[in-house]
Amino acid sequence: MKTIEKSKSLPAVLLAGKIMSRKIFFEVLIMILFLILFASNYNAQTKSARLAFDESKQEFRKIENKAFKLGEKLTFDVNYGFVTAGIAEYSIPKIVKLAGRDVYNVVFNVSSLSAFNPFFKVHDHYETYIDVEGIFPWRFEQHIREGGYSNDFSAFFDQRKGKAKTSEGSYDIPKYVHDIVSALYLTRTFDYSKLKDGDKVHLENFYKDKTYPLDILFKGRETVSVKAGKFDCIILEPLVQEGGLFKSEGKIVVWLTNDELKIPVKVKTKVIIGSIDAELSGYAGLAGELKAKRK
Repeated sequence: MKTIEKSKSLPAVLLAGKIMSRKIFFEVLIMILFLILFASNYNAQTKSARLAFDESKQEFRKIENKAFKLGEKLTFDVNYGFVTAGIAEYSIPKIVKLAGRDVYNVVFNVSSLSAFNPFFKVHDHYETYIDVEGIFPWRFEQHIREGGYSNDFSAFFDQRKGKAKTSEGSYDIPKYVHDIVSALYLTRTFDYSKLKDGDKVHLENFYKDKTYPLDILFKGRETVSVKAGKFDCIILEPLVQEGGLFKSEGKIVVWLTNDELKIPVKVKTKVIIGSIDAELSGYAGLAGELKAKRK
């Protein structure tokens, strides 16, 4: 099928969205938002082996973090074709105690706009609790409300015993395993300056009842413009495997700010009808200067 062109009216775009099956629209919309989270994550176990500390002398690792802090908020427009279909927001509203550790309470909300609600209403809420020193999760919550579908899921990551205790069962996990939200915040602490075009990195993340692999292809650097401004970015392409956590009709490309903050700026993918993009629309409470932003 042909992609939707700029000349199409809003009703035509909405009608095209209605034609898409519920299953396809759900998978693609949530995929595009979550790939913001996954896009740049190295394998946590491989990375931890290179961290500059002696873990044998302490209970958990310590990671230097200059990328984010308490009070950060990132907002995104989710666009279907040339129409904004929804809004996504990440925030770090507080630090609390969990498992005897200081943890960031990170909140991720996704909502469809009122114009799309008659066709497919989305109101999803996610929370993760990330260790302040080690940047790994202790708890994850997912509350999905999409059309007539709803689902609630939670997991406690017992990082001391290597178990994920979920609302569906108990599962073995590797040390410092990540959920789909905490993975983003770990990756933002990494240094990508030495990667070359064509290099690949590997991640593994726990979701529901197993750990999923996902390779990431580094595709270089580019300057992109979105509502929040013009940014120098690194470009990544997740190589989604058949049967993995996410599947798509076409390739997915992700842009992250090329500085210490590693803020996700844009995600783009082709779908059966048109394309779905997520673009940074606003930010506040950053941990430092956003050096990748052009004047």
